[in-house]
Amino acid sequence: MSGFSIDPQIDHDFNARESVASFDDEFAALTRISREAIATLPCQRDLIFDQQSGSALDLYGAAPDRPVFLWIHGGYWRIGTKEENAFAAPGFVANGVAVAVMDYSLAPDASLEQIVHEVRSAVSWLSREGSQFGLDTQKIHVGGSSAGGHLTGTVLAGGWHADYDLHPDTIGAALAISGIYDLEPLLYTQVNGWMDMDMDTVATLSPIRHIPDRTQAQLLLSVGGQERAGFLRETQNFHDAWAARGHAVTQIEMAQYNHFDITGNLADPQSSLVQTTLDVMQAGV
Repeated sequence: MSGFSIDPQIDHDFNARESVASFDDEFAALTRISREAIATLPCQRDLIFDQQSGSALDLYGAAPDRPVFLWIHGGYWRIGTKEENAFAAPGFVANGVAVAVMDYSLAPDASLEQIVHEVRSAVSWLSREGSQFGLDTQKIHVGGSSAGGHLTGTVLAGGWHADYDLHPDTIGAALAISGIYDLEPLLYTQVNGWMDMDMDTVATLSPIRHIPDRTQAQLLLSVGGQERAGFLRETQNFHDAWAARGHAVTQIEMAQYNHFDITGNLADPQSSLVQTTLDVMQAGV
């Protein structure tokens, strides 16, 4: 575990699953929504965006001139599938937005560096290939929860676009929910037992340490009001750091939600998560 010892308080603050007594019910509800989305929404499935890893995405609701929103799942980088995260599609598709739900290689078999590479590759693939599905790819909109919130932050980071043949202003709206934006606290949690991160990982892949000098992207942040202190702190700190650089940022209050049921709001076309993101997309950031 890279020589770091677990700090009980920090571990408590970032233990999402233990924070929700009804976790099994919450997960079952998201699974039901995902199954319904898979059964009812038009979708191109298993589109490989990274040949080396074989990672693929499912593209829901593609139609001419529709913008596209890439959803990046959570699960502390070690669990989760695109099929389990189809719940992210219905709310946006109902509002005329195509939704790409991606897989990525999972820890511990894959390093965080590899996972970040695959997420950036998905953005690049959508920018390059989305037009064959009729999509408007002038901007790629992204979002994710928990580990997916962190990965959304790595897409917003500066300095990587040229390596993927992307313009620095490729990203439009970025919806980061319940994310971890400074990885350092996780060195002292059970999470590092499977992530094996060190201070170099923290320095390289913490979004809060790579806020670009300039960007046209607009960050939308949300965290459930019932979440533990670690996630609340991370969201506030990233909000403050982003705003301090003069960048556009909006905080979406979700006071009554926890770490898991907050994401189910993406299935509701009228939810504040969906509608606020749509407002940013339509503003043409």
